[in-house]
This record gives sequence, C-alpha cells and structure tokens, in this order.
Amino acid sequence: MTPVVLGALALLLTWPVPELLGRARWPSLVPRAALVLWQALALAAVLAALGAGLSLGTDVVLRPGQGAERTALQVAVTLLTVVVAVRLAWASLLVAVRTRARRRHHRMVVDLVGTPGERLQSTRPDTARLQGEELGIRVLAEKTPFAYCLPGVRCSRVVVSSGALDQLAPEELDAVLAHERAHLRARHDLVLEAFTALRQAFPRWVRSRTAFERAHLLVEMLADDAARRRVGAPPVARALVTLASTPAAPAGGLAAGGTGTLARVRRLARPGEPHRVLAATTYLAAAALVVVPTLTLAVPWLARLVEHLA
Repeated sequence: MTPVVLGALALLLTWPVPELLGRARWPSLVPRAALVLWQALALAAVLAALGAGLSLGTDVVLRPGQGAERTALQVAVTLLTVVVAVRLAWASLLVAVRTRARRRHHRMVVDLVGTPGERLQSTRPDTARLQGEELGIRVLAEKTPFAYCLPGVRCSRVVVSSGALDQLAPEELDAVLAHERAHLRARHDLVLEAFTALRQAFPRWVRSRTAFERAHLLVEMLADDAARRRVGAPPVARALVTLASTPAAPAGGLAAGGTGTLARVRRLARPGEPHRVLAATTYLAAAALVVVPTLTLAVPWLARLVEHLA
C-alpha cells in the first residue's frame, strides 16, 4: 500500500497541484509564504517519488518468496529510483558549477567594459550609501534601459545601463538599486537554482515550467516589496514600466524588469497589507506537505524495514 500511496502522491504533486497553484492569484498577497509552499511542494514530490520506488523495492525484503518475475521488477524499480536520485544530485551539482562559472565570466566582462558608479553618487546621495554597502555597481554604455544583479558570496555586481540612468528619476533609480540589493541579500538565486536543477533532472514529459516561472515571479515580488519599503510603491512601479523592455537577464543574473511586469505593477497599486492569517495558513500547508506523508507513510515503512532486518 505504501508504494501505491506515495506514487499517487508524487503524480499529484508533479502536475495537477502545481498547475492549480500556478493559476491561483492569492500567492501574490503573501509571496514569501507562497515561495516556501512551492519549495515544499517540490521537495514533497521528490521525496514521494523516491519513497515510492524504494518502498516497492524493499518489498523483496519484507515479503520474500513472491516469485522471480515480481522480484526482478521490484529490483529494477529500486535501481531506477537510485538512478533518479543520482541524476538529481548530479543535475544540482552541474547547475551550481555552470551558473557560477557564467557569473564569474560575466563579472569579469562588466568589470572590463563597465565603469564604476561614480555617476550614481553625484546624482543621488542615497545611492552612495547603497554603494558603500558593497553593491559593486557597474555602468554599461548602452541606451537600452536595464538593470540586473550578478549574485556572489563576496563579489556581487549590480549592472545598470547608461540608458537607465538617463530615463529613471532619482527615486526610481533608488528603487531599482534597492530591488537588486534585496535579491543579493536574500540570495534568491539559490532558490531558483534548486528549481532549475529539478527541471534538468527529470525528462521533459515529467517536468513542468510552472514551478520555476512562479518561483521567479515571487522572488521579483519580494524584491519589489523591499524597494517599496524604501521609496514607496509609485517610484517602483514607474521604474518597472521603464525597464519593461529589458532583455532577459544573463544566465545566473536577476533583472529588475521583464518578468511579469504587468502583474507586479498591478500588485504595487494595491496597499501592502500583511495578510498574516493567509501567510500563516500557507506556511502550515507547506509544513504539512512534507511532514504528514513522512509521519504517516515513510516512518512506519522504515520502522517495519528496520524491525525485519533486526
């Protein structure tokens, strides 16, 4: 029974549930809690899939003498589960290594062709304080308005085009820099790396872009909230509209504009209320997704296995 229930749970958490959650509008009210829920959903789906394969394989130990064909099938499923687990670990390693290599190369390029942000200091004193907090701002001579950050442990960069400096008002520029600083401080890139690894670890007919796209939008909303707390909602919304034509951020980077701009602007038009009850309910749902299957299915199965082996 355990393999069947875990397998059904894995199927539900892989496609129907993410699609339904992806269509919901309430996550924008509590982006931080919703992001935790997406993470719990992904973790629960992986654990359920691995648990289903391993529990089916251990039936060979718990219930011996089921016939050669059934035993061979269970062993094959166990081996497939191990392959999936190794593939997931390998995909996570590859994503981390390649992303950091791309960022390192990109940082080297912007340091060579870009100029430090002295112009920002002369334009707005508040920006000087931000730069004093090691934003590592670089200005590129490009008329297209854009701004993005390249996260790193000790060598982060915020890249701004000269077109953005020309078209953004001082408070709008301050909003953009506060937005990028929020990405760097919260290490939103690590959250997106995990979803990227999940997409790469599974075949196309199993994986879905919904989780990655929604997680990306939610981290942008979190950064918007940080900028709103600093300068207010109107400058943030105006800056997003100005940067709406921003090309996609480079691999490993996070751009202020271009991702769900319309939905983010509409969200900024609403009051930034806390929605504590909804947030608490979402956190509880996230915890339940991981804890309940573990306590009701995985722990009893492991207990039976240990008892049998003992």
